[in-house]
Amino acid sequence: MRIAVAADHAGFPLKQPIIDELRRLGHDVVDLGTDSEAPVDYPDYAQAAGEAVRGGGCERGVLICGSGVGASVAANKIRAVRAAVCHDTYSAHQGVEHDDMNILTLGARVIGPALAIELVGAFVGARFSGEERHVRRLNKVLAIESRYTGEKENING
Repeated sequence: MRIAVAADHAGFPLKQPIIDELRRLGHDVVDLGTDSEAPVDYPDYAQAAGEAVRGGGCERGVLICGSGVGASVAANKIRAVRAAVCHDTYSAHQGVEHDDMNILTLGARVIGPALAIELVGAFVGARFSGEERHVRRLNKVLAIESRYTGEKENING
């Protein structure tokens, strides 16, 4: 799987361990920055990862900021992006299985490297179930998105 990874300055310390783990698991990683702890703005990196996923260049993304919240909020402004902050393994895999989450957002000031690696493994190891109830619900989410963007999308499972 091709996975975009991006972090702001607060998320930078977790970025390389996550990239290393993704590569160890056999994934192709697209590193979208940042490359230091010099202050930067998280929306820029959320947009880069979101566009990589939306455009099809990457199947999924991992975003890291201080809390995970700001990057998640920013990424979710991009049509077809379903990003969520996850700090437990159940949410990291269930978000994909039930909600077709395509960007995992982490808070580097909330969790450490060991848990981050565990969460990334749960996220990339999960697949959307395609069960009728989940497809129905996701299509309702997409209808809400369409109402505000004017662009229609539908998941057929």
